[in-house]
Amino acid sequence: MALKPEPKAPFHSVQYALRVLESVSTHGDGVTDAQLSRETGLPHGHLTPLLLTLRREGYVEQVADGAYVIGASLLELGSGAARRRALEAKLHQTLVQLRDSVGAAVYVSRYLDGEIRVTQVADGPRTPAVNEWVDFRSAAHASAIGKCLLTQLDQNGRRDHLSRHRIARLTSRTITNEKVLFSKLDSQPATVPVLDLQEYAVGTVCAAVPLTAGSSAGCLALSLPIEHAHRLREAAATLNRRAAPVLLSMAL
Repeated sequence: MALKPEPKAPFHSVQYALRVLESVSTHGDGVTDAQLSRETGLPHGHLTPLLLTLRREGYVEQVADGAYVIGASLLELGSGAARRRALEAKLHQTLVQLRDSVGAAVYVSRYLDGEIRVTQVADGPRTPAVNEWVDFRSAAHASAIGKCLLTQLDQNGRRDHLSRHRIARLTSRTITNEKVLFSKLDSQPATVPVLDLQEYAVGTVCAAVPLTAGSSAGCLALSLPIEHAHRLREAAATLNRRAAPVLLSMAL
């Protein structure tokens, strides 16, 4: 992959740019300029202005730790399976940054074909994911993810879901009355995160905000162990503010 810089030949700058883009695309979690220099053979004097141009045109982006990742313009050039993988990698990177920002495991969930599906999770040793002791598909009435998705369905859609996944008491805090549940869902402000205060699992609190993309119901959620419950509302507010960039990562 390494090239010898020949700055007097203008067309070589295209080759250099391609080698840099190839290198960046192989590092889903980002790559430093020092590593790019080693992999492409370009000295910093040539690499720095090239990266600046690629950033300006949207072909690469620089994340919080200074590493470079593929940008929106490059994603738009792709298609098929390769583009899907690139989009998934970009979304995962966005979720990892959000996880580190809120100090909690984060999730992306969709309501697809009448079922709740958690499509992405970013967790870690210090931010463990919730123990899915009951399938999320059967716990829409109790989990923050489920309630957030149900708020985006009409009455018939909710009843259809609950006819296939009967309401069950999971903890002492679980709402088991359909009328009470629907009343709470209808009174949920669209701009306020949906909370789960140990309704799904004892020892865990959660929050979720909608990700509205056309007619597709989706949500962005986080979970915290009960000993960090005092951080829930602040973390949920951050989650709400960061929902737009996550949706952008999904839609590009």
